Amino acid sequence: MENMAEEELLPLEKEEEVAQAQVLISAPDSARVPAPAPDSAPTPDSAPTPASAPAPAPALAQAPALSPSLASAPDEAESKRHISIQRQLADLEKLAFETEDFDSSSSLNSDNLDAGNKQACPLCPKEKFRACNSHKLRRHLQNLHWKVSVEFEGYRMCICHLPCRPVKPNIIGEQISSKMGAHYHCIICSATITRRTDMLGHVRRHVNKGETKSRYIAASAAKPPNEILKEADTDVQVGPNYSIPQKTDSYFNPKMKLNRQLIFCTLAALAEERKPLECLDAFGATGIMGLQWAKHLGNAVKVTINDLNENSVTLIQENCHLNKLKVVVDSKEKEESDEVLEEGEEKLGNIQVTRMDANVLMHLRSFDFIHLDPFGTSVNYLDSAFRNIRNLGIVSVTSTDISSLYAKAQHVARRHYGCNIVRTEYYKELAARIVVAALARAAARCNKGIEVLFAVALEHFVLVVVRVLRGPTSADETAKKIQYLIHCQWCEERIFQKDGNMVEENPYRQLPCNCHGSMPGKTAIELGPLWSSSLFNTGFLKRMLVGSLHHGLDDIQPLVKTLIFESECSPQSQVAVHSPSNPSKQGKRKGSETVTSLAKKQKTDVSTEHPPFYYNIHRHSIKGMNMPKLKKFLCYLSQAGFRVSRTHFDPMGVRTDAPLLQFKSILLKYSTPTYTGGQSEGHVPPAPEDTAADRVETAVNDKAEASSCRRR
Repeated sequence: MENMAEEELLPLEKEEEVAQAQVLISAPDSARVPAPAPDSAPTPDSAPTPASAPAPAPALAQAPALSPSLASAPDEAESKRHISIQRQLADLEKLAFETEDFDSSSSLNSDNLDAGNKQACPLCPKEKFRACNSHKLRRHLQNLHWKVSVEFEGYRMCICHLPCRPVKPNIIGEQISSKMGAHYHCIICSATITRRTDMLGHVRRHVNKGETKSRYIAASAAKPPNEILKEADTDVQVGPNYSIPQKTDSYFNPKMKLNRQLIFCTLAALAEERKPLECLDAFGATGIMGLQWAKHLGNAVKVTINDLNENSVTLIQENCHLNKLKVVVDSKEKEESDEVLEEGEEKLGNIQVTRMDANVLMHLRSFDFIHLDPFGTSVNYLDSAFRNIRNLGIVSVTSTDISSLYAKAQHVARRHYGCNIVRTEYYKELAARIVVAALARAAARCNKGIEVLFAVALEHFVLVVVRVLRGPTSADETAKKIQYLIHCQWCEERIFQKDGNMVEENPYRQLPCNCHGSMPGKTAIELGPLWSSSLFNTGFLKRMLVGSLHHGLDDIQPLVKTLIFESECSPQSQVAVHSPSNPSKQGKRKGSETVTSLAKKQKTDVSTEHPPFYYNIHRHSIKGMNMPKLKKFLCYLSQAGFRVSRTHFDPMGVRTDAPLLQFKSILLKYSTPTYTGGQSEGHVPPAPEDTAADRVETAVNDKAEASSCRRR
């Protein structure tokens, strides 16, 4: 106890000795130079000079290491800002001079006494920038700190060289000061950013989220209330910035409504086969998708909504109570006592809300239906999804990494999917086949095969839904359908590479075009590996259409009808002609009854092989010719004996089994020349179509004979 008392007295004795030394040292200075008046304050214009050096005031010894302009501000937010954030250059210079006065009054180093009137930079350590004269310091502050600052709402975030950022430790464990780099201090969130371009982007993201200086301070004091949205008779509570993906808030994208309706119709069609179904929404966010399943399908499904974010799990539970649904957390039923279920809502199923990693959850439990919708690629979760999926279960995957799938970032596609792709006219179907191939490889690793029910690629996402078939035989058959594609870079003709272990001497022979013979060099490229089989199941799509009619999902019905015609590869005009009822007289009721009867008759889903890929009619148009209407052109191709239909991948795309030469010849045959220039606006006799058609047919026959001669 006596030793502790002596240790406590030692700092007090040292402080008294320091105070006495300051009095003895400052006495000669005060005798030589008169002290300024107590009311006067230093200004940037009246900087201390060698002739007149003001004596240090005792009040400066207790001043904090902050800017005086910010420390004197009335609000607390201004006092918390870093010293590198200033309004004017004069404030930064005044901070430098007053900081120097504080250092000289509180230190006893003889070097500071020898320096005299030299000032040090407040934003640089002494090892980086030594004390210098006032004019050199002003030039240093202006050129190094102020010139590269970032402006935001009247403030300047100057570059800082102080050891504010954490330093990576050395092997010995000591911190190395040479690794301390320059950085900026954010005025909003107090983050430290190294590069100026990154700081500009950081501030821009704050502005996009509505987190300006005034709004961010108000948000920290009182959190704004959540907004309630409604989709498909389901209420969902979302945050204030629900449409902006963040790491801490739940993300809700209104543009993905079509995606949610497609998945709901898929689950409704699966519920007709067997019930109850154990369904998993692995990335719940707000829980809107699982809420729709439980609210509209009732006891036919047992829904589990999972999310790793704690805020999202809380929001999911609140949305369950908002829709009068029971929440099960850790196998314990949790209900609000003051809420009473109304009549007709007792049949709604329970919702189990979990908070764990999606891979861990899918390894622990088995499900009949799994939906994966991570932010970006889903390849990290495919092995876990196929590990415990039940036989004849369904796995649906939504991929939003369209930059890599649409060949904008080819290196990312090679890293995630192990696939080599380029930008083509059929890039959307190429993206769908890349995702299906990734699912097929993941299923084959678990001794399972897949059957593709449908694949959709739109502007914002790529959705693939597959049925799982257990057994090594199904896995082998699935693996055989993953092939490489030979793509001609001149005419964009394409064909899947033939199976075989032997290396072909001239792989260009497989292409129907003759670009390699007429042009020097390599004209084709190998893409893949890709899924080479069908992308649609006609019977399952018809049952989805019945489910959309039953639940009143009008937005999705045109897309499902297009998928049905695309799977059959027959134009819609032919279906309308061969139908027994007249749609103009019978109306929509007869059409729905016809689809219902077809779905009931088809007990097993049989995939109809459709031609792979499609042609864009604008891409292959003839210069100086007016193309026919798309509907008429489909009829012309069908009359020529080819399978043809429109495709949802491209509004002007044509899916057909016709070779490109035949496609161009029919397009040229029914195109009319464009008359411009000094010709009159009256009737102009059309060019003889037979002549143009004869010329194209002659050219096609010549190329066919030439290719046959080369093969012989």
